[in-house]
Amino acid sequence: MNDMKKTKFKRTSIDRLLNFIILGIVFFLLSMCLFCTIASGIWETLTGQNFKEYLPWDSLIPNDPKSGPTVIALLVFFSYAIVLNTVVPISLYVSVEVIRLAQSFLINWDENMYHEKSKTFAKARTTTLNEELGQIEYIFSDKTGTLTQNIMSFNKCSIAGLVYGDIVDPRTGEVLEVTEYSQYSRPCDFSPNQFSEENFKFYDQNLLDNVNLLGPGDPACEDFFRLLALCHTVMPEEKKGKLVYQAQSPDEGALVSAARNFGFVFKARTPNSINILAKGNQEVYELLCILDFNNVRKRMSVILRKDGKIRLYCKGADTIIYERLKDGQDNLKHHTQEHLNKFAGEGLRTLVLAQKDLDEEYFQSWKTRHHEAATSLDNREDKLDEIYEEIEKDLVLVGATAIEDKLQDGVPQTIANLAIAGIKIWVLTGDKQETAINIGYSCQLLTDDMVDIFIIDSSTGSEVEQQLLKFREQIRNIHSSLGNHGSLSVVTFSEDERPADTLSEDGDGKGGDFALVINGHSLVYALNPKYEELFLEVASACRAVICCRVTPLQKALVVDLVKRYKKAVTLSIGDGANDVSMIKTAHIGVGISGQEGMQAVLASDYSVAQFRFLERLLLVHGRWSYYRMCKFLRYFFYKNFAFTLCHFWFAFFVGFSAQTVFDPMFIAVYNLFYTSQPVLAVGVFEQDVSSETSLKYPKLYTPGMKGSLFNKQEFLRSALHGFMTSLVLFILPYGAYYNGMDQVGRSMVDHQTFGSVVATILVIVVTAQICLDTSYWTVFNHITIWGSLIFYLLLQYFYNYVIGGDYIGSLSKAMGEPMFYFTALLTIVVLMLPVMAWRFYWVDVHPTLSDKARMKQRRDAKTASKRTDRDLLRTPSARRSRRSLRSGYAFAHQEGFGRLITSGKIMRPRHVKPGTVGVYNGGAGGVHG
Repeated sequence: MNDMKKTKFKRTSIDRLLNFIILGIVFFLLSMCLFCTIASGIWETLTGQNFKEYLPWDSLIPNDPKSGPTVIALLVFFSYAIVLNTVVPISLYVSVEVIRLAQSFLINWDENMYHEKSKTFAKARTTTLNEELGQIEYIFSDKTGTLTQNIMSFNKCSIAGLVYGDIVDPRTGEVLEVTEYSQYSRPCDFSPNQFSEENFKFYDQNLLDNVNLLGPGDPACEDFFRLLALCHTVMPEEKKGKLVYQAQSPDEGALVSAARNFGFVFKARTPNSINILAKGNQEVYELLCILDFNNVRKRMSVILRKDGKIRLYCKGADTIIYERLKDGQDNLKHHTQEHLNKFAGEGLRTLVLAQKDLDEEYFQSWKTRHHEAATSLDNREDKLDEIYEEIEKDLVLVGATAIEDKLQDGVPQTIANLAIAGIKIWVLTGDKQETAINIGYSCQLLTDDMVDIFIIDSSTGSEVEQQLLKFREQIRNIHSSLGNHGSLSVVTFSEDERPADTLSEDGDGKGGDFALVINGHSLVYALNPKYEELFLEVASACRAVICCRVTPLQKALVVDLVKRYKKAVTLSIGDGANDVSMIKTAHIGVGISGQEGMQAVLASDYSVAQFRFLERLLLVHGRWSYYRMCKFLRYFFYKNFAFTLCHFWFAFFVGFSAQTVFDPMFIAVYNLFYTSQPVLAVGVFEQDVSSETSLKYPKLYTPGMKGSLFNKQEFLRSALHGFMTSLVLFILPYGAYYNGMDQVGRSMVDHQTFGSVVATILVIVVTAQICLDTSYWTVFNHITIWGSLIFYLLLQYFYNYVIGGDYIGSLSKAMGEPMFYFTALLTIVVLMLPVMAWRFYWVDVHPTLSDKARMKQRRDAKTASKRTDRDLLRTPSARRSRRSLRSGYAFAHQEGFGRLITSGKIMRPRHVKPGTVGVYNGGAGGVHG
């Protein structure tokens, strides 16, 4: 709970930009009102006074030639503030929320992000961040349960200096993968064991033969599995007649399950006893003490008594256990260490097992001192650690375990595609450095073509600073040596020549060839305000960053560091309670519904069942949402300026009297009925390329990261487009109808006819513009676009003829004359032709990535070609076989259930017969005599 932070209100970068733009539009509105105020005062002073008889001033207006126009001008300011207020898009926010809501439903309904095994759909838990999914620059990911399945399986082990689990082909001597089915890689038969599990697989028959389920076996192997069956905090229970384990972590569950299948079945526990079935023989141990795991100890022990003998069983990290081993085991330690390095090189999570016999007198003395430390009111934890250190020494090495936490399906491909899109991925994990590095190679986060992998593992602030300065200098030297020659491939030792097709280009090349690995102790100093900018400079120059042995709070601090200095959009993804803080800190939090509960999902903005769905969430839904929102905003500002500024041009011809050019009813429903539906359809359904193309070409994601589809420049461009459209919309009809007459000689020069003509052409022009902006036509686009035109005519007829509006007959009169159609056609051509020419020019001469992908998509659809474009293929490199100096260890990074077990608080009173499954009630206390 100390690592948790308050939930912050999250807003997208587009929201912040919109607030700035709206503020600018308000100032623009005030500027127009001020201009009209000044112009009205001048006009009333110079001209208006001559028309007092025809246009008398109101009684409130002084008759003085100076004060009268001044008062009129002041009143006109407020009148134009009302007339021109539609330039401030109040309805924009409602439309934006409607679009976001619809986009959230599209995410929820996407069957391609449905996980069949868990029956789980992706879920948008917020409706305000969809377009931000298309602008992600940094992804911060947990490892266990996020990149991996968090479903542990007992894979290999080392017992008495012998390694078990490798399957060797006797013909070639090569180690076989278990997926390579042959007569040598068939799973062992555990059927003689009635407590064996069907889903447990082990492929080395030698270990099963040495254990010998039906008779005496190798004592070393028996001690190994007996330790696994006794040294843990797992709780057993019976469900539907079957023995089921409730483990604090998947690691412990996997180890106890392995002991169970090899004949050492953990049956029941009480606060002062443990009951196991050792190859069919009942064994009851008196539980004297549990020395539980924590992040500092990195080990756990139990002290048990059986047949008058007291023994301590211990398991933990290799570095911790090796420091506490008894002298005289050098040969065994050497062989076991070789096996640990081998296991770590394969990305397995390892533990070292040891034991120690205790005499009664020493234990009673130690128990007394333990009781004093446990009841101490001062520095209790420190005193307990000292007591634990005293007894956990001079241990006898038993062996080592290797647990496999398999990668989730599609993780390497997902990371590779996200990297091609230009997204930098940081893995923040509680695992040891070597385990995290090997998983990094497995999931393609680290690759063979990287120039270097920087490892920061110092223990002081000055040393961390020196390492960071050294790495920064190396990066600068390599970049300067490459210069403008492109990036050098360390695999081919040749320059990477880029094809002309920018679709197949990699990232910007800056920082694409480095990776950084830092442990939690060094990270404490790196996050210090004195060094944080240096650390971020080095880390941001790397394509991948792995932070090992970090706490939940450190995860949040790393995310916050990038947010503060890089001003980049960040995403955090995790599956457990220890990921909640970074999920809440990032701009977008994604929770994975995995093996560690729903805490991460409940704190997230989006939830998925597997990490691989993040690729589609970002590259498809995120990109589409950003693309749609940007196109919607550009068009919305365009149509608003085109509509509102017609009043401004009309002011020059009506003495700046705040007379409107349009019917008041038209003004009221323009944004509600005539132009809202087509742009909403674009905001919900628009797509430049298909989802398959978006995934095939991850570089299409780049514009969102740069914010190039909607920014201040794009807004000004849309506003200028609307400005020119309103000018042409007003000037051409005004010139056409100036002194105009119908076919029988009647005048067509009246305010209502002119207003109806301009309004009709305006609706046609903005509808034609939305047709040009629509790349993906659906039935909804057709209904909304053509329906808006029809609805305009029907509503005009209904309002004027049925209700009896002021503009009755004006539109029908204008549409009865050929001049209306010629004027409308001329205006549409003048406005649309330059837009079409401009777009054709840029698509043909300077096509964007989207233009190229769309053209290729159309060409492929026409030719139905199945050929593969070599420039667009991505072949992820195979995982490098890396031999680490130390192995990672398999342990949950939190305190275990030891205190609860020995306290008896979680035990239900229940009588259990020998040989059955259950738990017993017993006394309290951490140590039992």
